[in-house]
Formats: sequence, structure tokens, C-alpha cells
Amino acid sequence: MSTSRSAEQWDEEFECLIDLTLGLMALNEGQRYVNRIQRMPMHTSIRTGHQYMMELINDHPDRLFNKIRMYRPCFEMLIQVLRQQTALQNSRFLTLEEQVMIFIYVISQKATNRMAMEDWQHSGSTISIVFTRICKAIASLSPIFIKPPNLDDVPDEIRFNPKYYPYFQDCVGAIDGTHIVAHAPSNVVNNYRGRKSNVTTNMLAVCSFDMLFTYVVTGWEGAVHDSRVLTTQLEDPNSGFPHPPPGIPRLIFVVLFDLLIKLIMSLPILVLYNRVGKYYLVDSGYSNKPGYLAPFHGVMPPPDSDDEDNTASSSGTTANPHGYGGNDENFANSMRDHIMIQMYLHYNM
Repeated sequence: MSTSRSAEQWDEEFECLIDLTLGLMALNEGQRYVNRIQRMPMHTSIRTGHQYMMELINDHPDRLFNKIRMYRPCFEMLIQVLRQQTALQNSRFLTLEEQVMIFIYVISQKATNRMAMEDWQHSGSTISIVFTRICKAIASLSPIFIKPPNLDDVPDEIRFNPKYYPYFQDCVGAIDGTHIVAHAPSNVVNNYRGRKSNVTTNMLAVCSFDMLFTYVVTGWEGAVHDSRVLTTQLEDPNSGFPHPPPGIPRLIFVVLFDLLIKLIMSLPILVLYNRVGKYYLVDSGYSNKPGYLAPFHGVMPPPDSDDEDNTASSSGTTANPHGYGGNDENFANSMRDHIMIQMYLHYNM
């Protein structure tokens, strides 16, 4: 009997809890309805969004940087570019500077619409409209700032650096992918889950050696492998991808310098035949193929510097098992081995 009474008491308490919850929900909805009818002002702070922006700009530089991850000169330069290159202007209630600052604040701090409403004292619809407008304007600048470089020239960052020249004189840039956290519709969310189970979008970027983007691809699902993103862009004739110029046959003379005695004895010059062409540096997630040079998998032990015969044989054959002048499948491996041989001979002379 005691058990039965306890169950009945629990049922009564549960019903009371449900009634209380429903009552609070009804009261909350009633208050929201009253607020809509009475049009109670919400953003009534003495400090307006424009005043807050001017305070950040004119106060300590780190305050602006902590808010939008950008210092004042960079922010003013962005405003100037948007005025010159787009149709953006001051709106009826917001200056262009305030609109841009709202946009940068949201993307740099991962701020929600409500957070932006409170900081800038504007309605949620205004924040949304401003964000969309500035986002489209900045995206329209991509053809102006994201341009392929002149692939026929040797980058200055390589030409004037003895660590890289002449070994990487045919390198025109680097390619890599990254995952950006995203929100996907529930019916396709599994396609955007990467290997770490996070919902992301896969992005591919091509950079030159002066730290500029020359090509960007966005929008791929997070579950897609980096190599597929690159392969799809290479096979699409309308992608606009800046393909490296094809190689042309030429002779490469590699002279083995070890000792002055060998020079006096006129050591025969080793002649290697190689098809030299421009190429991008890629990471190990991509295939090593002509035009795209990937690193060695693991660590490749250098030849024994004390064994002269081993050094000579490694320069010509051991470190180059694929053979120069082979098919395209082995060509990239041969080119990679050749660069390694050149660097080894230079630093061990």
C-alpha cells in the first residue's frame, strides 16, 4: 500500500510540475504578445552603434584589434577599397564603416545575431541585412585580389634565397586544403562530417611565395578528401585553375665535387636527362605527379658521407630508382629525387 501511495504522490507532483511549466510558457508568450502590441523599445542604450564604433577606432589600438581582429590602418584601407570597387555607400541610418565593422565582428568572433544586436544596438533584421550586403560586396572583390601570378618567372622569394635557389626555381606556389566549421541542412549533414566527426566544409587554396592567394575553392563537403577536390578542379576546363606550364626536355649537368684531387683527375661529368617543368608544392595528402610535387613519405636516410663510393652511386642511381625520362607515373618521383640529390651534393661538398 505504501508503494501505491508513493506512486500516486509522484503522479500528482508530476502533474503539478507540468501545469506550472505550461503556465510559465503561457505567461511568457503573453508577455511577448504585449511587447509586440506596445512596441516596447529594446535597444535603448545611451551609446549608439556609431558611437561605439568611434570609441573603438579612437581609443587604444588593441581595443579595436580585440574586437574585430584588425588594426585601424587595415580597417580604413578596407573601407577605401569597398568605396572604390563596389557600390556600397552609407545607408539611411548606418555609415559604411559601421556596416563593415559589424560584418567583421561577426566573422572574427563567431558572434551570433543576438550578440551583434546588443553590441551595436540594432534590430536582428538590420544585422542580418547588413551582414548579407557586406558579404556579397567582399566576395565580389575576389577577381581583383585573387589572381594567378606569372608562372613563367622565378619568384623573388626563391631567386634571392640560396637555401631554395636553384633547387626550387621551377616551383610556382603551394597548394593545401583546410576544413572550416559549417552548418549544414539536417538531410545532408552527414556528408559534411570529416574524419574528426565535426561538421565542416572543405576548402582548397593556392598560395604564392609572397603570401598571396592565387586561387580558392570553397563549398565542398567535409567528408570529401583533399585529393578529390584538387582532381575535380584540374579536370574541369571551366574551373579557371592556374595550371603550371608543361615541362620541356633539356639536359641537366650534375657535376660531382668531392675533393680537389678528383677535379684534377677530371672526373667525368654525369649527364642526366630530365623533363623540367613548373610545379606546385603539395602535402602528402595529394598525389605526387607532374606539376604537383609531394614530400617523401616518412624520413629518407641520407647516404653515408664517409663512404665516397656510396655517395657517388647514390647521386646517380640509388636515390633515383625510377630513372629520369620515364613515364608520367614515375616522372614526379624522379624530379623529387633529383632535387634531393642537388641539395645533398651542395651541402656535402
